[in-house]
Amino acid sequence: MRNSVFQEPDEITMSINDAQKKLRASVIVPLLYFALFVCVIMSLMLFIERLYMTAVILYVKALGKKRYTQYNLDSVKERMERNREHPTVLIQIPMYNESEVYKLSIGAVCALLWPQDRLIVQVLDDSTNTTIMTNVQAECRKWQNQGVNIKYENRANRNGYKAGALREGLQKQYVDNCEYVVIFDADFQPERDFLERTIPYLIDNKELGMVQARWKFVNADECLMTRLQEMSLNYHFSVEQEVGSSTCQFFGFNGTAGVWRIQAIKDAGGWKERTTVEDMDLAVRASLQGWKFVFVGDVSVKNELPSTFKAYRFQQHRWSCGPANLFKKMTKEIMLCRRVSVWKKIHLIYAFFFVRKIVAHWVTFFFYCVVIPACVLLPEVYLPKPLAIYIPAIITILNTGGTPRSLHLLVFWILFENVMSLHRTKASIIGLLEASRVNEWVVTEKLGNRRNNQARVSFFKSKFQCGERIHKLEFIMGIFMLHCAVYNMLHGNDHMFVYLFLQSGAFFTVAFGFIGTFVPTRQ
Repeated sequence: MRNSVFQEPDEITMSINDAQKKLRASVIVPLLYFALFVCVIMSLMLFIERLYMTAVILYVKALGKKRYTQYNLDSVKERMERNREHPTVLIQIPMYNESEVYKLSIGAVCALLWPQDRLIVQVLDDSTNTTIMTNVQAECRKWQNQGVNIKYENRANRNGYKAGALREGLQKQYVDNCEYVVIFDADFQPERDFLERTIPYLIDNKELGMVQARWKFVNADECLMTRLQEMSLNYHFSVEQEVGSSTCQFFGFNGTAGVWRIQAIKDAGGWKERTTVEDMDLAVRASLQGWKFVFVGDVSVKNELPSTFKAYRFQQHRWSCGPANLFKKMTKEIMLCRRVSVWKKIHLIYAFFFVRKIVAHWVTFFFYCVVIPACVLLPEVYLPKPLAIYIPAIITILNTGGTPRSLHLLVFWILFENVMSLHRTKASIIGLLEASRVNEWVVTEKLGNRRNNQARVSFFKSKFQCGERIHKLEFIMGIFMLHCAVYNMLHGNDHMFVYLFLQSGAFFTVAFGFIGTFVPTRQ
């Protein structure tokens, strides 16, 4: 009797272990194999897309076939100067409570080289802070006194956010004679010859609806986070935008530093606020109407990168949620459109939206941050090393080729992009499901002069404050990656723990706020 009593717990333990083994073998392992298969397919899709764009950009550069070099602008410029045929241009500067940078954009725009009687500057100020409104109005009056035709417009509400402000701005009566509209966000500072180097593309090429310039970052060297952003955005402009312009003459409008033919905006149905990427929405609709775009890579406009993690996180949510939501809303419309070719439809649906805006985020998070670490805990799941190491390495090298000066930061870029893929994946799923926060619009904070006028503490002070709060999702992922790293180091027969330790450290770094700059809150 005594022996049976003591044996009973052992039998229970054995039965539990047997049940766990059966669950592991019949459910968990097959699910992980399925997840691995899906991730491998997505990884190959992204790999092929990156190889394609690299091949196109090498061909374009080697043969000097960049789209914007195919236009003869000299004769257009000469004719404009000789006959004084400058078209009337509207410049819109949308802003919202921009206390630090409004003078930079207004001053740069008002100094542009263009006949004053053919230029209208429109400051679309949606500010709710009366002090900021007063300051912006004073800045506009200053330039009015110098002969600039500048209009200050303030709405009683923020309906439609940026899209609503731009739409209402175009409805003003004094805009009727304008043929083109240029858009600059509040922190953008164009060079004086910007109009002379962009408007001529549209004058003799009636099929062109938009000209996009690239961005140049004034604070790229401010901290490690801004350097890593520069690497990603340089690839976007030097490869993605250039390839889109050179192949099918379509790419996403970046929302600023671009010139639109007003008729193209009207044909597309005007500005819409149905997603958080009103710029991309307009570009896709205009393209479906037959309008073509050109990216001018040798014209750059200075602007500011978000240097605080809070601002960057909100920006990335908007940039990831919006495209996924737009993809859901426009797929049917793209498929049924008869104005564009089948090739362009495939490019829009598969390459532009699905691979670049969804697969790129999902494969980075699910494959590199979930499936690969999980395979460490389940050694019976075979993980092909070429797919887990070599293909991601090639994709990474191709992505960072646009910023040679930062190649030594390659490892940091990989780790940080993996962390940010958590937020981008979450945002894209929200966009597809149209869940809460799908239309959340938070203006990216610009520090401008505040960066120089106030003491900024990027490490020493923040180490005592740990940012604004502990980021729970990053902390959980850090714990998971750390557990997988320790397990692999103790029981594995490879060196995967090196990557896992580094990645867990990256998650913990972000979780406790040791990233970006810390700007003291104003008292």
